Amino acid sequence: MSFPLLTATAVLPALGAVATAAVPAARRTAAKWLALLVSLGTLALAVVVLVRFEPGGDRYQLTESHSWIKEFGVRYELGVDGIAVALIALTALLIPFIVLAGWHDADPAPGSGLPAQKESAKETGPYHWRPTQGFFALILAVEAMVIISFEATDVFLFYIFFEAMLIPMYFLIGGFGDRAHAHGEQVASTQRSYAAVKFLLYNLVGGLIMLAAVIGLYVVAGNFSLQEIAQARADGSLHMATSTERWLFLGFFFAFAVKAPLWPLHTWLPNAMGEATTPVAVLITAVVDKVGTFAMLRFCLQLFPEASKWATPVILVLSLISIVYGALLAVGQRDIKRLVAYASISHFGFIIMGIFAMTSQGQSGATLYMVNHGISTAALMLVAGFLISRRGSRLIADYGGVQKVAPLLAGTFLIGGLATLSLPGLAPFVSEFLVLVGTFERYPVIGIVATFGIVLAALYTLVLYQRTMTGPVKPEVSAMPDLRPRELAVVAPLVVLLIFLGVYPKPVTDIVNPAVRSTLSDVHKKDPQPEVEAAK
Repeated sequence: MSFPLLTATAVLPALGAVATAAVPAARRTAAKWLALLVSLGTLALAVVVLVRFEPGGDRYQLTESHSWIKEFGVRYELGVDGIAVALIALTALLIPFIVLAGWHDADPAPGSGLPAQKESAKETGPYHWRPTQGFFALILAVEAMVIISFEATDVFLFYIFFEAMLIPMYFLIGGFGDRAHAHGEQVASTQRSYAAVKFLLYNLVGGLIMLAAVIGLYVVAGNFSLQEIAQARADGSLHMATSTERWLFLGFFFAFAVKAPLWPLHTWLPNAMGEATTPVAVLITAVVDKVGTFAMLRFCLQLFPEASKWATPVILVLSLISIVYGALLAVGQRDIKRLVAYASISHFGFIIMGIFAMTSQGQSGATLYMVNHGISTAALMLVAGFLISRRGSRLIADYGGVQKVAPLLAGTFLIGGLATLSLPGLAPFVSEFLVLVGTFERYPVIGIVATFGIVLAALYTLVLYQRTMTGPVKPEVSAMPDLRPRELAVVAPLVVLLIFLGVYPKPVTDIVNPAVRSTLSDVHKKDPQPEVEAAK
């Protein structure tokens, strides 16, 4: 029996979460180092998955299949295609940086002048809640659930972890809020609770609707195996009535659109990112939200090809609204973290538009966008978090002239911002270009209007940089320290990746393109042939 590599990649952070939570109360630093080592071990396993995956081989590789609940046809079934491999690598890559960036976020902060996470002697007994250990344990738990969601090829197995990841995320948002709050700890606590409950309710409603669709799929297909159902749909042995397929598609897509998020189901994201600590905000938008867009490719298009084509016009319009609406609201933001949140809504609009453009360029660009958005948003948001932690404020108006006192911080902030606006030479440009080209091939009007999102991205990014980093040095930032070694270790690799993938995206596209071609085959779509005027 071969080594269960995919299981190990998900189990290691899960076991690490348990071990980190069990570290004695007085050993906060040991808990941090344990979490970091576990995340690096998971990254090593993800690299092995990446190396062992053969882009030209079978669609699903490194497969594992074991009977689980035999009476209901539920199996423990794992397998990865190129899209899943790329997103597993992204997740495993970002978690060590998230752990390092949040090194002190759950520590008491006596004498800092900022609200501390409460931790009294009574609360830190051997069997009581320990914030530092809990914070890092929850991050590892989320990593485990996200990775197995990318690996699951049993619909029921996927659903369990798709929903289960809400629990640790709820506690990360509600229990470990941003200390840089302008209205005091009591107001901050109330707003954190509101953001966490809103996050949970939105995603639970989406999950409950999806559960009804999962049950409906079982009634129709008799099992939960993605590969068996897709094969039966392809060879005609499983027929779904048109209305049944459309209702099942809507049940799945609604849950994924909440997670992604897509307008008008997006309103939980700015609250959650604004009130969470910066590393948790990165975890939300760069890691967890990718499960929604990934699932659209793996489940919606593969299980319900005709319904996907039927819904495409409406989804493209909603994506276009997300692009423009998110960018417009980002322009008007006064809060740095909420600005990045609305920018992410705009970017997710591009990703979903690329998926449902039903072209190889669009879907390849959308998959590449998931990876590049994760890296660029992590870079920008983490540097913004370092900035906010120094000043103790999220308001743009409280900054000015930072580049004169902290040039490294300002420089990395600028690179993250330029990546967000998809500057040529940085990674997001390639993916955004492919999405727009792929959309324009089949839906030229949608593609043209979507380009206005690029103009608005330039506006909100450059205005943010101008107001925070340039101009006269405000007295409150005059003594601001530059990036420390730990912070530089977090940001520098992300900057290098942004530049490398902006110049040479081939390593990622070579992995994802075969999976994209398979997805297009599932929905019986081919790229439009270019109209070439005959030579006269």
